Amino acid sequence: MSTTTLRSRRISNGIIYTILSVMSVIWLIPIVWLVIRSFQKEKGAWITTVLPQGYTFDNYIRLFTETDQFNYPLWFVNTLVVAIFTCIFATMLVLMISYTFSRLRFKSRKMFMNIGLILNMFPGFMTMIAVYHILKAIGLYQSHISLVLVYSSGASLSYFIAKGFFDTIPKAMDEAATIDGATRNQIFWRITLPLTKPIVIYTALTSFLAPWMDFIFASVIMKDNYNKYTLAVGLFRMLERENIYEYFTRFCAGAVIVSIPITILFIFFQKYYVEGVTGGSTKG
Repeated sequence: MSTTTLRSRRISNGIIYTILSVMSVIWLIPIVWLVIRSFQKEKGAWITTVLPQGYTFDNYIRLFTETDQFNYPLWFVNTLVVAIFTCIFATMLVLMISYTFSRLRFKSRKMFMNIGLILNMFPGFMTMIAVYHILKAIGLYQSHISLVLVYSSGASLSYFIAKGFFDTIPKAMDEAATIDGATRNQIFWRITLPLTKPIVIYTALTSFLAPWMDFIFASVIMKDNYNKYTLAVGLFRMLERENIYEYFTRFCAGAVIVSIPITILFIFFQKYYVEGVTGGSTKG
């Protein structure tokens, strides 16, 4: 390789690293600002200085102790319960649907796949009024079960990444297992699923994120049922005009705490998450 080529590659890599560094700083600014404001001693969302004049840990303490108007601990538990059950049901649905479309050949298979693709292109909030009336008609209005059903059914339409992952596993393994007397159910649980750990973790993580991030469906379904609020709805109430001056710093503290579980999950499972997105798998 010539000296000119090496020099050009170094310059190109340097530019890329510079751009990525600048973008990283830009992305980190809002996070650092949120953490700093969560320790702010002054009340209100607006201050005259760049940094707070005083710092305190009381915002975090009062978030969990003063629960008369904003019961953050209860909302945290509500969100965690909904997230766990959504993660379980959505992951099972996505994996089974993906495996079915990847391995089985049946009439109208292409049609069902196309219908799922088209439906997944439409924003979920387009159907929220219809979903609201359906849930109210069957008696699941303002319940956490309704949120689990909505999030799980919505996640089942996002099966294309998992299907692409299943497609990378050689079908010869299925054929060999069938010759040995294994059923389709045994092949899925004992052979295919252990080889798809990255996509299982990727699906579980994305399913777990929905209840933590969603505001629209939770606010529409729960309405004024204060004790059934999730974190997104509860934290938003702190920013209403009559509450923002008193509760803004506690909102920042609550937002920091919300990010901790997700951050921990991504730190421990980042490797599998990336493999799930890129479609890498163990081949045999």
